[in-house]
Amino acid sequence: MEGARGFMRNPNDVLSSLASKANNTEYKYKRLYRNLYNIEFYLLAYHKINAKEGSLTKGADGKTIDGVSIERIQNIIEELREQSYRPHPVKRVYISKAKQGKRPLGIPSFDDKLVQEVLRLILESIYEPQFLETSHGFRSQRSFHTAIIKIQRRFTGVKWFVEGDIKGFFDNINHHILIGILRRRIDDEKFMPNFFAKWIPSGLF
Repeated sequence: MEGARGFMRNPNDVLSSLASKANNTEYKYKRLYRNLYNIEFYLLAYHKINAKEGSLTKGADGKTIDGVSIERIQNIIEELREQSYRPHPVKRVYISKAKQGKRPLGIPSFDDKLVQEVLRLILESIYEPQFLETSHGFRSQRSFHTAIIKIQRRFTGVKWFVEGDIKGFFDNINHHILIGILRRRIDDEKFMPNFFAKWIPSGLF
């Protein structure tokens, strides 16, 4: 096992390489799908998921992140290699909002969560350098706290702001438009759109 893993490229090196080309808008990423065969990516993804609160929450398949094994990861990779991997339907639960009402929360299976984290790492390396400085949502080392700090520093003297929310935003994303946007930079038919098309019905995207 160690001998086989020794030939695999360090995932952090791969991610750094992807990020270094992100601001070259003429560059198209190819052969991304092959990164899904790299067991080191899944070990990195596992450690990132395991560090988060709620990592021991049971997924749609009733399994938790702490039940991972190398053999299980190898089975996932083999299915991805054969292009037979199918995401599980998301377990939908509803949690109370701070003010009123409830919002839906999708809980994926453990295997899907692991593959999804590998995908996130890859896509984040490509698109994070292109995001606007004013964007603080769902980004590494950014949150509503960093947004408030930015507002305090930039808008001194302002007395009021308009707060808004897009109702059901994630439930109404046009996936055809989303895939079209991703294909502007990604030229890999295994990765896009064929692979992503399998995830949309499951409710993960």
